[in-house]
Amino acid sequence: MANKTAVSTANAPKALPGIYNQAIVANGMVFCSGVVALDKDTMKIKDGDVKAHTHDIIQNLSAILESAGTCLEHAVKVNVFLSNMDDFAAMNEVYMQYWGDVKPCRTCVAVKTLPYNTDVEIECSAVFP
Repeated sequence: MANKTAVSTANAPKALPGIYNQAIVANGMVFCSGVVALDKDTMKIKDGDVKAHTHDIIQNLSAILESAGTCLEHAVKVNVFLSNMDDFAAMNEVYMQYWGDVKPCRTCVAVKTLPYNTDVEIECSAVFP
C-alpha cells in the first residue's frame, strides 16, 4: 500500500474530525476533499451567491494546496458539484479566473443536495511543481 500523509491548514475550514482530511498526499499528488464556502472561524456557510461562494472555495483550496507544497496552477483534475445547474454560467465566470493558463480537466454535475444546503462544492487533485 502506498504511503499517504494528511494535509491540514488553519488557513481553510477544518475537516470534520474522524471523518476526512482537508487533503491527502500520496504517490506524488495531492487529493483535496470537497470544499464548501464555510467560514474557517465559525464553520458556517458564508453569506453570498454562487459567485462569492466559488471565490471562497477556490481560495480555500489554494490554501490547502499551498500547505501541501503545491498550488492551483498545478491542479490536474477538478470536480464541481452544483445544487442547481442554472448556476453553471455564474460559477464559471469566477472559476475561469483561477487555475493558471492551462486549466485542469474538470467535471461539473448537479446534485440533489450539498452539505449545509449550499449551492456549490469543489474538490481537486494536483501534482507537485
